[in-house]
Amino acid sequence: MTRFRSAALIVNARSRRGQALFKRACAAFADGDLQVDAHAVEDPRELDDVLDRALARNPELVILGGGDGTISGLVDKLVGRGITLGVLPLGTANSFCRTLGIPLDIAGAVEVIKSGVPRTIDLGMIGDDYFANAATMGIAPQIAETVPHGLKKVLGRAGYLSWAALQFIKFKPFWLTVDAGNGPQHLKVVEVRIANGRYHGGTELMEEAEVDSGEIVIECVRGHVKRRLVANWGASLLRLPQRREDVVVFRGKEIRLDSDPRLPISIDGEVLAHTPAVARVAAGVIDVLVPAEAA
Repeated sequence: MTRFRSAALIVNARSRRGQALFKRACAAFADGDLQVDAHAVEDPRELDDVLDRALARNPELVILGGGDGTISGLVDKLVGRGITLGVLPLGTANSFCRTLGIPLDIAGAVEVIKSGVPRTIDLGMIGDDYFANAATMGIAPQIAETVPHGLKKVLGRAGYLSWAALQFIKFKPFWLTVDAGNGPQHLKVVEVRIANGRYHGGTELMEEAEVDSGEIVIECVRGHVKRRLVANWGASLLRLPQRREDVVVFRGKEIRLDSDPRLPISIDGEVLAHTPAVARVAAGVIDVLVPAEAA
């Protein structure tokens, strides 16, 4: 591991599993020639400040450990700095890593950072906010925006799923206006996926999206009743041809979105925007270490 003279490792270690995997990653890097400035961050609110302090040392390589939300939340700080990104998949879905062919185990991901090759990729944007993988409109951001703080911690997974079920009962299809440069189009939809990569929620949903296409891809699942969303989810999980039914695809460098009613937009799991919004591509703005065969 001699290609980089300096590296910083920032891991979202909020969970017990994250702390254990941080130690494993540090041990794996210890047998190489590269000195890694390593940080385990137990409070996600401190991730930005820790990364800022690490960047002040001008590392050539920044390794981010966490899920898709962690990667998207921090990648803004790397754009335009000539820094290569390495990724340790510590999340639940790890869609960004799946898209890039990065192994989902720590040993495999560390080996990619040691011996992989840089791949220049795009990032998506909602307004001025970069994201690595995907943004969503529909039931997912509705759940994320309304769930009581600490519910999952107090009542566990069952409490969170109960809240999600309640929100699904309340959820209604909505009107979407899309303008990809050819004039506005109006659709009644049950979900909107704004994609920089092929995977969302750990499932390959957006076959048209590529991380180096120079375009943003938007998939709209049409429907006047919410059972269309359930049907689409089921067909997608089972990889059935019906998963493309009622799906309308828009692509371009910049696409304008509006909705009735006004709705939240989740960016890799975090609600960070609302309609109206502009989705765009930031083409070729960052290098990521990937397996040689994925480059």
